[in-house]
Amino acid sequence: MNRSQDLYINTPLGHQLSLTSFKPKCSNNKSIIISSATGVLQHYYFKFALYFSELGYTVYTFDYSGIGKSHFNIADLKQNTIDLKAWGENDQASIVNYAKSQNSDHKITIITHSIGGQVLAFNKEISQIDTIITIASQSGYWKHWKGFERFKMFAFWYMLIPALTPIFGYFPAKKLGLFENLPKQMAYQWRRWGKHKDYLLSEFEFDDLQFKNYNKHLLVLSFTRDEFASKSSVDWLAQQFSNANIDRRHIVPNDLGISNVGHFGFFRNQFKTSLWKMTHEWIENNS
Repeated sequence: MNRSQDLYINTPLGHQLSLTSFKPKCSNNKSIIISSATGVLQHYYFKFALYFSELGYTVYTFDYSGIGKSHFNIADLKQNTIDLKAWGENDQASIVNYAKSQNSDHKITIITHSIGGQVLAFNKEISQIDTIITIASQSGYWKHWKGFERFKMFAFWYMLIPALTPIFGYFPAKKLGLFENLPKQMAYQWRRWGKHKDYLLSEFEFDDLQFKNYNKHLLVLSFTRDEFASKSSVDWLAQQFSNANIDRRHIVPNDLGISNVGHFGFFRNQFKTSLWKMTHEWIENNS
């Protein structure tokens, strides 16, 4: 039987991260780290992680600081000063280090969902990662969308975050039925990026980021009818990995005989024999 273990690890910034480790019955000497979307609890990826553990991978899921089990209560969240840079530089990097410390001989694949791929820009342990798969990881610049989706992105950056965050002391996403609540500095930084065509490059110099330091295999997936990650927004982020060996795939579900995937569907159990199987085959062929 595959085992999952909940634990906490310390990070350089002094806070603890909630981590779940899935250990296989028979290891294939490969590890997978799943780096979540904004405000999505690590438990969302449980079945996906278990599937890969059953194939022999050691799998890790975690909650960023301020999210899920990596914060304790609303009072704690109001005091949280973490931003997106820290989610990559401190949190994501700490998980990579932990995975390597547990199995130094393992090849490491990081599978990012949405913002998880963006914060790779700040992950100074990127050289320890052997393969990267980004799932709907994108720029959040609102003009990458069209029609009503463009209006929703505009409203998110220009109305919702600046109006509600000062009132609550954090961004109250749960009250809006969106996702988990967000630390205020993280939300404000995210907003600054989303208003600018250069997104995170409006705040950081490209040469100071980690994109260029990754020169291995990268699988970039996007999906039709994804209201949170348009094809052009995913293309923008992929282009920042200037030295990677990129396999870019824009998935049209009808072509594969599967139902709509959208922004969150990839990690649902119904895609075990299609998208999950494809992912496993890609890792086996590229790591």
